[in-house]
Amino acid sequence: MGVVYYANYLVWFEVGRTDLLRSLGWSYREMEAAGVSLPVIEAHCEYRRPAKYDDELDVRTQGRMLSPARMEFRYEVVRRADGVVAAAGRTVHAAVDPAGRPCRLPPRIREVLV
Repeated sequence: MGVVYYANYLVWFEVGRTDLLRSLGWSYREMEAAGVSLPVIEAHCEYRRPAKYDDELDVRTQGRMLSPARMEFRYEVVRRADGVVAAAGRTVHAAVDPAGRPCRLPPRIREVLV
């Protein structure tokens, strides 16, 4: 069949999300050092066109705050050769402390993900 396995898109969403946060100056390592985790509490993926083995893909990612302790990321997985969106989706994350309780994200992140 040669079509990419459907669950790989969620892995690519995670790569897009970590790259976006890193570009904003907040890596997962820094987040964990600050005592914050961002578990996924909701995930959705719409498969629009097939991506095939050996396709080069780009992940476009945008983030926004839903509340001081929740954020949403939206993704598009785009085939580089023709610009076609193979899949689009979103994830919602809750910020939690080491005990698993909801916590506020640092102001610098809340300010850039309005």
